[in-house]
Amino acid sequence: MPKRGEKGFTLIELLIVVAILGVLAAVVIPNVGRFMGAGQEEAAETELSNIQTAVVSMMTDNGLSKLDTPVPEGSDTNDMHVFPDTTAAADKGTDPDGVDYIASDGAGFVLFEHDIIGGDGVDNATLVNYVAVRYTKGTYWCDDDGTVHQESTGYD
Repeated sequence: MPKRGEKGFTLIELLIVVAILGVLAAVVIPNVGRFMGAGQEEAAETELSNIQTAVVSMMTDNGLSKLDTPVPEGSDTNDMHVFPDTTAAADKGTDPDGVDYIASDGAGFVLFEHDIIGGDGVDNATLVNYVAVRYTKGTYWCDDDGTVHQESTGYD
């Protein structure tokens, strides 16, 4: 029995608090462990989806049904300035306005700093970014029909 003026917790009260904390820990810890890494998987899936959407947009803008020289399996890259097609400028044909591309326009139908305008005599080509950043976390390769495959997620 506490004497008058003494403050504190009894042993029973402390044991009850410890027991409650133990039950909470037993419930919470397994659930937290279940969500570890789920964000990284979703980020990798989202990046793949964004790259695929960008390839479709680039192919549509340029009137392409196939990529002449896509990045093949085994040559996967995270550099979107050389993805998905590394066709030489001379082989690219014409831009969406029907103007022939020239060598100074650069090579390939790419997702980052793509030269959308052909050899129209303008020194500064109009560059389009189909993706927000040049380098991705994951690495990718592409089929000639524009299907993108993720080789690594970057979260391994």
